Formats: sequence, structure tokens, C-alpha cells
Amino acid sequence: MSHGLQIRKDAELDFLALGALIHRLDPGIIPFRKATECSIHVSGGEFNVAANLSDCFGMKTAIASAMVDYPIGDLINERVRAMGVKPFYKRFEHNGVNGPNMATVYSDRGAGVRAPVVFYNRSNEAAAQLKPGDFDWKAIFAGGVRWVHCGGIFAALSATTAPLAAEMMKAAKEAGAITSFDLNFREKLWKISGGAEKAVETIASIVENVDVLVGNEEDLQKGLGIPGPEVAAKSKLDPSVFFGMIDQVVKKHPQVKCVATTLREVHTTNRHSWSAVTWIDGKTYAAPTAELDVIDRVGGGDGFAAGFIYGLLSGAAPEEALKLGWAHGALLTTFPGDTTMATLDQVKSFAKGGSARIQR
Repeated sequence: MSHGLQIRKDAELDFLALGALIHRLDPGIIPFRKATECSIHVSGGEFNVAANLSDCFGMKTAIASAMVDYPIGDLINERVRAMGVKPFYKRFEHNGVNGPNMATVYSDRGAGVRAPVVFYNRSNEAAAQLKPGDFDWKAIFAGGVRWVHCGGIFAALSATTAPLAAEMMKAAKEAGAITSFDLNFREKLWKISGGAEKAVETIASIVENVDVLVGNEEDLQKGLGIPGPEVAAKSKLDPSVFFGMIDQVVKKHPQVKCVATTLREVHTTNRHSWSAVTWIDGKTYAAPTAELDVIDRVGGGDGFAAGFIYGLLSGAAPEEALKLGWAHGALLTTFPGDTTMATLDQVKSFAKGGSARIQR
């Protein structure tokens, strides 16, 4: 297919991610200041993609991460196994008082005109203590890996996580894997990890071995240090700003073969217009726009990445791969939690223009 990516046909693993595993406390539509109970979702930007590819798309996936030997770690590990993801863990012992910990995300869903509120407790996070040398990449890649993935949130956790991500990407390229990086720029994390200039310098050390980038125009500007284009977007669904930056992205990182992002216009917390676009090997593609009735918006972008990567791994044409990502991301917003509950048939049906008519 015309995507410029040399994807190997066979390997022990279709997909390997490196990232932090977290648990999200979700009180539903009740804000935390009035909450009396919560659901617990296991998450992590990189893990979500691996879990989605395994559970919905039937691919052989794995996660390299930190795991703490205490009940919260057990809870998270059970969900990793339930989603069919093979773990490669660097294990930590909890001291019974202050860690190391598996990070906690607090996120209500909002409703109508009230936006969701997200905040974190990443104190003494085990994943932030991961460093180069913690994983035996030679052994992990020995049976072959087709695609390797990481993201900007993990890179920003500490002074050692980005070098570990760079180490993995280098090992992946040497092993013949396709590499992707979700820029996922988070101002708050980079503020305590060296600031804007450090972010660009750090991410560049990873991206030099990356084939596929996921990120919107803000991610490209702040994560890669690419100046904003002169063209102004007419709306959040207008891809002109994104496409206007690609030449500068490729000039700075000529090895990049593909850049993709979702487009989202938020009308209310529960009503979004949703699309996606990609640049692949010099050509641009755009998905349709869907009007979404959102149950839980968290994880939609990871849902898009999973469907898009599945499309490319399965040999789909670029436009079809984009539609698979767009469709899966849309469906994911109709489920509670961060990972998929969709089936491959549902994704393919929606990607082809399927409706919400009852299935009897």
C-alpha cells in the first residue's frame, strides 16, 4: 500500500507499547466534591492502544511498564491480563506508607454545559522511576515485533523516562519494527520536567527514530517546536492548520512517514462533532464528520490510534485505515472507561457508514 512504511508480515508480537499504567477513579456525572462512590478504570495512553488492538482487533500486543507489588498493582495487572496484553514489568515493592505508587487519575464525566474535570496524583510514581537498562530489549524483540509505540506523557514523567523511550525506539528500528509516538503534550507535566525548551529537546531525541506521529497542531507546535502556520482554522474541524504544518515537521524530522490526528468540535460535554485526518507519504486524507452523543470522552484519541494502526498493520489502504481509526475512536466514546468494548464488526460497519439502527 502507498504509505511508505515497510511493515513486516510475521512476528511474535504485532504491537509493543512502553508507558505508565494508571488507574482512573470515575464518579460518573457527580463531581468529586460531592461524590460518594467511584468506578475504577485501568488506563494509560500507551496501554490503551495495546488493549484496544488486542481486545477489539485480535492482535498480539504487549506493554512494558512498571508494576508495584500491592493491591492496586494487582488490580491493574488483572485488567492488563483480561484485555489480552502481555506484560513486561519492572517490579517495585511498596513500603506500605508512601510508595512507590501506581498513579491515580481522578476524572468525572461532566454533563451538558458542565465540562469534565481531570486531576492527578502521580506522587512517587513507579513508572517515573523507570530508566534505560530496565528492559532487555534484545530479548523482547528476539521473536519479532511489528510495531512499537510510546507517548509524550510517559516521556515527561521524569528525567529518566524519555531516555528509556529513546532507547526503546532505537532498539525497535534495529529490530525492523515500525515506530510511532503520540505527542500528547501536557503543559503541567512539562512545567515540572524542564519547561518548553526541554520538552522540544527531549522529544526530538525520541522522534529521531520514529516513523509515525500522532498529534494535533498544538502538539506539533509545543512538542516539536514547529512554529504555527499563518493560515487560521475556520473551525476545530478544519484541517488546514494541521496540514499547513506538515512541511515543517518533515523538514525537521525527515524520517517521519506519517502524521495523524483527530479533529473534535465540542458543542457540549455530551455532544461532539468528530473527524480525523492524516498525512501519509506526501498525501493527505480526511475522514467524514460524525455527530457523537458522548458517554465518556476519555480514551477516544487512543481509540483512534488503535484503529488507525490496525488498519496499517492489516494492509488497509491509507484512507481505509484512517476511517477504521475514526470509527473506533467514535465508538469508544459510547462506553464508560478508557479502553474498548467495541467489536471489529461494529468498527468496520461504522467505518463503512453504518447506522445506529437496532441489531436483531
